Amino acid sequence: MREAIEKVLTEEVNPMLSMHGGGVELVEVTDEGVAKVRLVGGCCGCPSAQATITQVVEGAIKAKVPGVKKVEAV
Repeated sequence: MREAIEKVLTEEVNPMLSMHGGGVELVEVTDEGVAKVRLVGGCCGCPSAQATITQVVEGAIKAKVPGVKKVEAV
């Protein structure tokens, strides 16, 4: 599952976030299907960070990786 999530982040999410000077990296995937991610660069501390996690990152991961139940920022 980790490899599939990293592929989504690399191919879909990070190119979009890089337009704003930011990105996201995978920290951990729990046995319960929770992907823990960290925003980096311009996304770190951005007022829209929570919306980015839920709408962009979680949406892309859940659409492509079965078994992911939730995405959390750490």
